[in-house]
Amino acid sequence: MEKIYLGSDHGGFELKGNLKPWLSELGYEVEDFGAHTLVSGDDYPDYASLVATQVANDLTEGKKSVGILSCRSGGGMVIVANKVKGIRAIVVYDQKSAVHAKKHDDANIISFSADWTTLDQVKEMISTFLETKFLGEERHVRRINKIKEFENKL
Repeated sequence: MEKIYLGSDHGGFELKGNLKPWLSELGYEVEDFGAHTLVSGDDYPDYASLVATQVANDLTEGKKSVGILSCRSGGGMVIVANKVKGIRAIVVYDQKSAVHAKKHDDANIISFSADWTTLDQVKEMISTFLETKFLGEERHVRRINKIKEFENKL
């Protein structure tokens, strides 16, 4: 089973705290990269960068892992995560976007808005994402390879 890395700032702290035991109960190995205490006004780049770096390191070592991030909107986390080579992070906001993130983009990090989604909605989206497989169709592989080529030029 894939390892799951969690990260959130103050905005997603409560959501992350509720996800960790649930994911562990499902049998996933879960590692929490913080925030470990609620600090109002902490900075999402601190946590998103840790999760993204670990997922990228696993990727280079041939290990499968995913990151799950949360903040108020989910968007800031994705901006940071996508700065890390090898990361394809997407804000997921419903079941359809969870399926698309995996099937078409082979996302390895998903992010959620703690302000605009409920815990039950997030659990459903995570379950859908984790159960969905990358299609591997030529057009999707070609597009991902173009992203990799672009990353290698930077």
